[in-house]
Amino acid sequence: MRAYELISEAIPPLKTSDSIDRALELMSEYKVSHLPIVNDAQFLGLVSEEELLEAEDAARAVGDIQLTYYRPYVQENDHYFEVIRLVSSLRLSCVPVVDEEKNYKGCILLDALVYEMARLSAVNEPGGVITLSVNSRDYSASEITRIVESNNALVLSLLTRSKPGNGRIEVVLKLNRENLKDIVSSFHRYQYEVIDVFDKSAIEEDLMDRFDSFLKYLDI
Repeated sequence: MRAYELISEAIPPLKTSDSIDRALELMSEYKVSHLPIVNDAQFLGLVSEEELLEAEDAARAVGDIQLTYYRPYVQENDHYFEVIRLVSSLRLSCVPVVDEEKNYKGCILLDALVYEMARLSAVNEPGGVITLSVNSRDYSASEITRIVESNNALVLSLLTRSKPGNGRIEVVLKLNRENLKDIVSSFHRYQYEVIDVFDKSAIEEDLMDRFDSFLKYLDI
C-alpha cells in the first residue's frame, strides 16, 4: 500500500492568505489538530492548532504571523509504514503527501490509516489470535507457520515486537480458526511459550481497548 492510495479527498489545505479563524474552523470541522499550508500547489509546511491558538489576532492571515513551519511529509510512492512512522514520532493528526517536486497531492487522515492497518492485520476476518514469546535467536516465521498449517489452519497475519532487554520477540498470530486448542498444544509440544490465546469475543474486546488506547495516545 503506497501513500497516495490513502489520500483523503475531503480535507482542504490552507493558503497563506487564509485567516487564523478560518484555519481553526477547518480544524474543528474535520477534527484534526494540523493542516497543510499550500500555495500554487507548493507544500509550504504544516501548522498546528497549538500555534494558531497562541496568535493574538485571529483575524490575521496565516501567512502574516510568525509560525514555526515544519515540513513533515511523505512522498506519494512511499509505503504506508512511513506514514505510520511520522504519525507515531510526531503525533500528527494528518500527514501531507507530495510528489518529487514537493507539490502537494493531498493529506492522509488517521481514520484511513487505521482502516488500512486493520485490513492488513486481518482484524475483521473471523478467527482467533495466539501470542507467543520467542527467543530472538530461535525465531522462525516459517516454522511457526508450518506448525499452524499442520493443524489445518492458516496464518492470516503475523506481527512481531521486540521486547527490550530480554532478547525475546513477541509474535502475534491471527488465524482463520476460532478453536485454537490443538494449535496451542502443538506450540507447547515444540517448546514455544504461549502468552495469550483469544477467542472471537475476547479479540473484539481487546481490539477495541487497543484502538481506544491508540486514539488517546494521539489525543483525538
